[in-house]
Amino acid sequence: MRTILNLAIAATIALSATHSGTLAGEVGQGKSYHGPTGLQLYSLRESFQTDGVAPTLDKVQKWGFKYVEVAGMYGLTPREFKAELDRRGLVPIGSHFPYQRLRDDIDGVIRDAKDLGLRYVGCAWIGHKPPFDEKQCREAAAVFNHAGKALAEEGMKFYYHNHGYEFYPYQDGTLFDLLVAETDPKYVWFQIDVLWTVFPGQDPAKLLKKYPNRWLLMHLKDLKKGVPTGSLAGKTDLTNDVALGTGQVDWPALFRAAQEVGIEYYFIEDESPTVITQIPQSLRFLEQLEF
Repeated sequence: MRTILNLAIAATIALSATHSGTLAGEVGQGKSYHGPTGLQLYSLRESFQTDGVAPTLDKVQKWGFKYVEVAGMYGLTPREFKAELDRRGLVPIGSHFPYQRLRDDIDGVIRDAKDLGLRYVGCAWIGHKPPFDEKQCREAAAVFNHAGKALAEEGMKFYYHNHGYEFYPYQDGTLFDLLVAETDPKYVWFQIDVLWTVFPGQDPAKLLKKYPNRWLLMHLKDLKKGVPTGSLAGKTDLTNDVALGTGQVDWPALFRAAQEVGIEYYFIEDESPTVITQIPQSLRFLEQLEF
């Protein structure tokens, strides 16, 4: 009888952790899209600052996420932040580090990454003087190769997250093509940010297929309908970041390409002022999407 009771309790706990019928740890998965889906914690930067770390991470857990991408410690040390994640069963997959630290303090980056228990270490912005150009691109490639090799020696992988300005024309392609060509595939991978690929006028599905062996991660972000594309500024109004499925992105085509090239983790990143309502909406879209 006790065994039956324990099984019933376990089943109740599992059911209470569901989101739209999906078990915690499988949040966002549906018939066609399989994830795994995590949350880029930068989405909740205002909540971290106003509500604190613990209440904000409680929200992440309540939504059913298991995987997170870290973005800042909000006054805690990496070990303290990792402990807060552990208390909620949240697994830190990667984190972005400042370009300058990757260039000048790779040992410190490695130390912090180990304290966080990261698999991947990334960079989301190349410090540069606009406009981004060939010289600065080649300098960044050298920084990434060095950082990637150092991280590989510690069992971690380095990735770069595109931000739009890399798509300035260069020869027969763009500076992004140059960055891929100049970085060592043994040490440098990429994270495709969907909004920051569509906004500068690129096709993210085609970009994935162009470099099928270089992608690790994806940021799921949709661009508001009617917003003109083609800008290489690397910035747009935060209200142009809308719930998945309500914007300009052709998600079926993109996910087919992403599954083909083997994206390992997908992270929702929502920078909008309505992030708290948009995240559950985006999860429902992913769970219901068929392609």
